[in-house]
Amino acid sequence: MKRIGIFGWGTVAPKSPDIRTFEKNLQKATNWLEPFSGFGPSHFLVGAPEFNFSDYKSWIEDRFRPRRYSQLDEKMGNMVKYAIGAFIQALNQNPGIEELLESLETQAHVYVATGLGDFPMHYEKALAYYKAQKRWNRFWCQEEHHSELAVYRAAQGSERKRILKDVGAPPDPKDADSLDVSYEDVTESWFAFWVNRSDGLRNYLDELKKIEAQDIGGDIEAGKFHLIRHKSAAVRKLNAKYGCPTEPWNAVDPNLLWNIPNIPAAQISMLGRITGPAVAPVAACSGFGTALKMAVNAIRLGQAKAAVVGATDPEPHPLSVGAFYGARVLSHDGRVSKPFTGLRGTHIAGGACIWIVGDAEYFMQKGFKPLGLEILSVSLTSDAEHIITPSREGPLTAIQQALNEAGVKPENVETWDMHATATPGDWTELQNTLEVFPGNTKFTARKGTFGHGMSVCGGWELTAQHIGFAKGKLLPIDLGEDEVHDQIRPYHHCLVRDEPVTMEGDIAGKINMGVGGINACVICRKWQKGSHPKY
Repeated sequence: MKRIGIFGWGTVAPKSPDIRTFEKNLQKATNWLEPFSGFGPSHFLVGAPEFNFSDYKSWIEDRFRPRRYSQLDEKMGNMVKYAIGAFIQALNQNPGIEELLESLETQAHVYVATGLGDFPMHYEKALAYYKAQKRWNRFWCQEEHHSELAVYRAAQGSERKRILKDVGAPPDPKDADSLDVSYEDVTESWFAFWVNRSDGLRNYLDELKKIEAQDIGGDIEAGKFHLIRHKSAAVRKLNAKYGCPTEPWNAVDPNLLWNIPNIPAAQISMLGRITGPAVAPVAACSGFGTALKMAVNAIRLGQAKAAVVGATDPEPHPLSVGAFYGARVLSHDGRVSKPFTGLRGTHIAGGACIWIVGDAEYFMQKGFKPLGLEILSVSLTSDAEHIITPSREGPLTAIQQALNEAGVKPENVETWDMHATATPGDWTELQNTLEVFPGNTKFTARKGTFGHGMSVCGGWELTAQHIGFAKGKLLPIDLGEDEVHDQIRPYHHCLVRDEPVTMEGDIAGKINMGVGGINACVICRKWQKGSHPKY
């Protein structure tokens, strides 16, 4: 069976714009969280990524036409930019790997996950559309564009009520004080109804239809640009004739298309000139492990020599923070909520983690040096039970499958990184894990350090595990013995806390349990001397 190694990695994380800073920060038992300002004053803490896309400007401009960087900067949201930055970092770990990935053509794949998608961009663009639609509706409901409303407004008392009843209209906003609804809601319903009956809008749309109905004539390539220009000029003239605001369909930003879930993978494929498949596995908190599983499968089946894998999430936003809080899994008291302590909830975070993995023998024969640990196995299971509360059987099955595939006995696993979100589920997860591993296994849990990226958390946690364990130690965690929950305290000796732990063994493992019940389990091993070709 082909052996899998990591030959490049990069991160964007809270207080850690790159892999070098990420590793440096891991040496200290601190947290990387900060107050969230999205709601105004609040008690939420989040992991806001530290990142500057301009740091990658020279790399992009050295390889592509002059406008490429500015196009990316203007059209891509942060979710995509984080992935690009982490990918460029990963290329820098092994000089020459960029050229190798390009030369592999379809034997190099890209699997980059996302969890929530680009919430901040969706909100911004949706809000622009919403405002445009409101202006549009009000404009066409003016009396000069709406003969029915002109009649209604000229009517009095019972005649007005009769008109509303005859057409099935919602209540007039002027009556909002007597209704058990907000004035804003009534007003929106009012204009949304009447705009559909505007004779002025019907006339406008009839004229617009004639403009848009024009076909391309003659040479297609030359004709399409001529027609676009001609239509645009005609529409501007039409809008000036009516004095109408921007049409709501013209207020929707096409950048929404350029930032759908597969675009981080697609941009990496374009920047790396990688022509194998580039897709986005969407598996919530198990997204990184799912991407890694796809890569391992492709390499071992002979479909690929290498794969770029990873995950990326946008910066914390009121929509994501509010959604997690509404699900009752978020801490909101201004203090860092650490796994195995008060179990008050997790903290939203954003950023990216990208690895370049490949057929170890192939890469090392070409002189490339492996990073971290050797990847032995990745298993995926589903709970098929509850959308957010992990089952007992699903994660345990994933662990057992991964151990079996790796040929590893539980007693040989020196360290295990837990999903642990600082919620009551930590206790259940610990109990289940202790059923598998004997007392010598050391458990780590790092979401109290950098927060919970919806899909990227698994990548950060695995990278932290590899950085330390490859050097024979487990890096410290911001967790004191006196903070451990009373019910968990009898097992405190199993937990890595605020001091590094020296480790002698070879095997490490980790699990992530995603919303929807998807579990990803990864088993890795230190590279042994003499176990691979010279590099």
